[in-house]
Amino acid sequence: MFLRIPRSFARDLSFVFVASWIGLAAPNSMAAETGYLLPPEEVVDIIDAAPAPLVSLDPTNTWMMLIEQDAMPSIEDVSRRMLRLAGTRIDPKASGRFRTSFYRGLVLQKRGEAKGTRIPLPEDVKIAGVDWSHTGKYFAVSIVGEQAQELWVGSVDDPKKLTKLTDRLNTVLGGFQWLPDAEHLVCTLVPEGRGAEPVVDQTPTGPSIQESVGKTSPTRTYQDLLTSPADEDLFDHYALTELVVFGVDGSRSMLSKAKAFIGMQPSPDGRYLMTTRIKRPYSYLMTYRSFPQVVEILSMDDGSLVHTVADIPMAENIPIEGVATGPRRIGWKTSEPATLVWAEALDGGDPNVDAEFRDELKKHPSPFDKPPVSLLKLEERFAGLEYFANPKKWIATEYDRDRRWIRALLIEEDEPNAEPKVLVDRSIRDRYGDKGSLVRELDESGRSIVLENGPWVFRSGRGSSPKGDLPFLDRQNLETLETERLWRCEEGSYEAFVDLIDSSQQGGTSIITRAETKTTPANYFLRDLKSGTSKPITEFPDPTPQIRGITKQLVKYERSDGVPLSATLYLPANYQPGTKLPLVVWAYPREFNDASTAAQISGSPSRFTRMSGITHLTLLTQGYAIMDSATMPVIGDPETMNDTFIEQIVDAAQAAIDKAVEMGVADRDRVAVGGHSYGAFMTANLLAHCDLFSAGIARSGAYNRTLTPFGFQSERRSFWDAKDIYFSISPFMHANKINEPMLLIHGANDNNSGTFPIQSQRMYQAIKGNGGTVRLCMLPGESHGYRARESVLHTQAEMIAWLEKFVKGRDVEAENDSNSEAGAASE
Repeated sequence: MFLRIPRSFARDLSFVFVASWIGLAAPNSMAAETGYLLPPEEVVDIIDAAPAPLVSLDPTNTWMMLIEQDAMPSIEDVSRRMLRLAGTRIDPKASGRFRTSFYRGLVLQKRGEAKGTRIPLPEDVKIAGVDWSHTGKYFAVSIVGEQAQELWVGSVDDPKKLTKLTDRLNTVLGGFQWLPDAEHLVCTLVPEGRGAEPVVDQTPTGPSIQESVGKTSPTRTYQDLLTSPADEDLFDHYALTELVVFGVDGSRSMLSKAKAFIGMQPSPDGRYLMTTRIKRPYSYLMTYRSFPQVVEILSMDDGSLVHTVADIPMAENIPIEGVATGPRRIGWKTSEPATLVWAEALDGGDPNVDAEFRDELKKHPSPFDKPPVSLLKLEERFAGLEYFANPKKWIATEYDRDRRWIRALLIEEDEPNAEPKVLVDRSIRDRYGDKGSLVRELDESGRSIVLENGPWVFRSGRGSSPKGDLPFLDRQNLETLETERLWRCEEGSYEAFVDLIDSSQQGGTSIITRAETKTTPANYFLRDLKSGTSKPITEFPDPTPQIRGITKQLVKYERSDGVPLSATLYLPANYQPGTKLPLVVWAYPREFNDASTAAQISGSPSRFTRMSGITHLTLLTQGYAIMDSATMPVIGDPETMNDTFIEQIVDAAQAAIDKAVEMGVADRDRVAVGGHSYGAFMTANLLAHCDLFSAGIARSGAYNRTLTPFGFQSERRSFWDAKDIYFSISPFMHANKINEPMLLIHGANDNNSGTFPIQSQRMYQAIKGNGGTVRLCMLPGESHGYRARESVLHTQAEMIAWLEKFVKGRDVEAENDSNSEAGAASE
């Protein structure tokens, strides 16, 4: 149970709880501990601080919906009954995806006005989502109930009057979507008269059998899969839904009886609905997204079948980083009434096959009575489409996996013999060369199109630079490809573009931004580009003023091979220059093809410091310096870069420590390393292969790569192609060399591919069995990240206590004396 303690006693008592195992007791004596721990009171206060509301602007930028949320859910919410089926997690009471947090209130406010109108909802409401109609007149609200979900609709004209459309909304695989007229929604509903959940007979009727005959099937390791015919029936019970159309006035019409719909897209003209549904046979090795699928066109008049677009088989036997053959990524061509577009592989879907063209784009206009026609052949793999108001003009993006390179091509069908203009041509890792994303708007049917002003389009980006991220807004001339800068965030703050208000004059005159500084929280502003002035739209207060004394700066340094690195250095409030503090290096490795892109700076030292959830930044309140997001680049050929993974991360770790010591802020003998997920994998490897650290914290990691034999992270080779590499970079194989204390934390219900909870459990056994110092904390009900207040505060307590004992309180002289005595005895 969670130990609920009066705030006045939290500081002293939490120390007692934490100190109960950081004293003289041996780590192996901790098994008897029960209950959740609390960190020091100052950390509880920070983590409990209420977050600012989320802001949802309507498509016309006239209205704002302020969406109130809790800081954290309770352990009761996280520990509700959950079904783990076909790669998804189902809340059986809600007939929806399992959620661990909800929105708690809605306030509608007109942009520019100081006060808004609270939407009338129950006090203990659990809001799952809010969605605007593309005209901005209506908003839909889904609320989690006890048997399914309720769907309500309201109008900005009378926001206190809500109309309940249904209490049978099912969001296990579907949900709801506005139709092109902005007056109707298509929804997936619990079938009427569905009945009770199937009762599973625990008496076996026979073995569970799977068979494969002579076909390769290199699949990632997934969790929460089907395991039996009973699982299949249970999955069907919650996955099957009816398609129903509702009007904002409460009217309704049935489109389809119960099927397992996983997608629905109305055509721009509103006459058709493209649906995607899964069908049997199901797989016990893959998630539902890989099950056989049928893509069909239904009439919006009566739900009758108009056309079958594709009957897609089980997505198996697909090469690593390959794609399925046949139609894929099927969608409507925006700006045309009803034309389908999709991609088909020309290389068998295998990226290892040499081919002049890898993909072909095809289109198929209604009434679908003629064969589809070719639109474009792409040299590399299709990566996406962007449309304009002119249906004959669009942008196709392709991706070269070997170089990690993208190209965006401007296609004009009216000029079939003209060479496509190249709008983007860069490495995906080249942050400095990123021209930004195209600013978009919704057309009259609610479809997203590129916003144009004559020959100009607009681009917004994060503006990575040697000085950190400085977001920008540019405009690009599609005739000359000339680019002009309209606005950029000034140094010393962090201000990001949100939307364009007025593009009628040259370059646009008004934009909405979200601005923050190191000491002022993020708020929304209306900025006039001509005058350079801005005025606030929101005024959210600082939720944690007690941490404003913390300082941070961007620091740059080099690895021994000359690769430039960087980190954000945080120092505690009231830090006295020249004081050497215990240091925490927190990192996550990234892969790069070359050193030039690996060296690029990302992030901003000018952003508002916000501590929430399981953040490690709370260690600043305990007197640590933190090198945060310390770059750990792994550089090389994508096919073989992991051959030098260990050497590269050790070298980067050494450089980070050297920099902090050189600056006079860190004690080299008191340094910890930590990371989450792939960062936990990094942490374990650093402890196994170097002696730079006093201790480590590894959360939700994977440590034995033979358990992910068909690749991991960006590794393209299977275990059987690179056995030595899988063994050499698996810290589990080197557990006997981990002679620094390591804290392992893992969610007991982790569903992330590869990071099975057993990874931490077996790593604990390996270190313990070899005489190492290790502690394993398995958090009940938690997934890859930890959400419940009890789990979050316990994680904070674990991290603080571990470092208190093995880093801050480390007696280096005593250790040296002990080592000297041991050496003399052995002589």
